[in-house]
Amino acid sequence: MSSKKKVIAVVITTVALTVGSVGFSQAASKPMGGGHAAHHAAKDAEHEARQALVSTTIGVDSATVRARLAAGESLGAIAGAKKAELIAVLVADHTKRIDADVTAGKLTAAQATTLKAELTAHVTAKVDRVGGKGGPEMGEGRKGDKGDKGGRGHHGGPGMGGMGKAPKIPATAGSPS
Repeated sequence: MSSKKKVIAVVITTVALTVGSVGFSQAASKPMGGGHAAHHAAKDAEHEARQALVSTTIGVDSATVRARLAAGESLGAIAGAKKAELIAVLVADHTKRIDADVTAGKLTAAQATTLKAELTAHVTAKVDRVGGKGGPEMGEGRKGDKGDKGGRGHHGGPGMGGMGKAPKIPATAGSPS
């Protein structure tokens, strides 16, 4: 091999190693699981906001609501005369979340329409359900609670929340059935 070819080979090898090590160091400097932690932080904030919404609507502090749910009362029973108002507020909150998911591209308009059509009945069933550990809208399925998921925490989303199966969402055009 001529000396020119050896020099070119050394230069190419050096460049390749430099580029590879820069990429590796950039990847290594990013915290692992950052997206996972951010997801949990967002879910925790959403959960706290929903607890505050329930407490404010029915006029009972979150700790008392959680204690009464754990004692076997339903959220509807705790709300008393404000049950209808609570259902309306929760439906509006879920509708806002569904609309945000459509805007973010997580749901199609058709899927949102299907979820919204069943939303009032779904929320009413959750409010009337006896909660047990945390109960509906107030901690069900949170860190360590087994709920309906067989030991795996459930974070839910539009149409979810530990009530069993979510409403059927129509498939979008071109997606596998």
